[in-house]
Amino acid sequence: MQAMPAPPAVEVSSLVFRYGDRTALDKISFSVEQGEIFGLLGPNGGGKTTLFRILSTLLTPAEGSARVSGFDVSRQPLAVRKIIGVVFQNQSLDRRLSASENLIHQGHLYGLRGEALKNRIDSLLELLSIEDRRNDAVDTLSGGLKRRVELAKGLIHQPELLFLDEPSTGVDPGARLDFWEYIQLLRRQEGITVLLTTHLLEEADKCDRLAILDQGRLVAEGSPRELKEQIGGDIVVILSSRDSQKLSSDISQQFDLEPTIVNGSVRFEHP
Repeated sequence: MQAMPAPPAVEVSSLVFRYGDRTALDKISFSVEQGEIFGLLGPNGGGKTTLFRILSTLLTPAEGSARVSGFDVSRQPLAVRKIIGVVFQNQSLDRRLSASENLIHQGHLYGLRGEALKNRIDSLLELLSIEDRRNDAVDTLSGGLKRRVELAKGLIHQPELLFLDEPSTGVDPGARLDFWEYIQLLRRQEGITVLLTTHLLEEADKCDRLAILDQGRLVAEGSPRELKEQIGGDIVVILSSRDSQKLSSDISQQFDLEPTIVNGSVRFEHP
């Protein structure tokens, strides 16, 4: 007997959410496959955080449905919470406790105890290269180290799906690169699916696929390369020259382009 295929990691269908008279999400539909790094990209107010909160069972949609590994977020929230890890945009660590103490308390919330919890904490601290800071108070850590502890906290119960809300908030470019190296490492070693929200194009470029939200609507979806190709080329305009016709001819011969002359300016497009 042939095994049934695994459901998508995330499946959103005609999702609607309103804050009073304002529609924050307007019939959003998309899916995320198991093992993908999927990004929600868009300007502030586009609906990313609202969608993030629905998928993490913090909000209930007005219409439509959302499923995580086959579980409905509205009807089966406890089942969803068991299989997701969440790293919020705002810090959720207790600053007065050490890194390991934060992880111990998070593990207790998921019923982890004793040797199993200790081994899991040890492996995460080693994986994220923070084992030497395990006993330091969170308040003494840099922004990048705090984000690593946040990541370990979201992974303590070995979730199938990791939600990251603006993961690079408050960290410098170097720490941001380190953070992404750990995300890729986690996918390779633990087979985890990642769904993240961002408004940074450099982060979006590291995703397998993206959904772009604007004013509550999904306006584009695809891989970073596919979305770039939809935009077209860069347009270069040379506003003035002594001989526009000769300049246009030289550009055409040397660079195999087809410039046009508009009101004395030379204009061409390049991918």
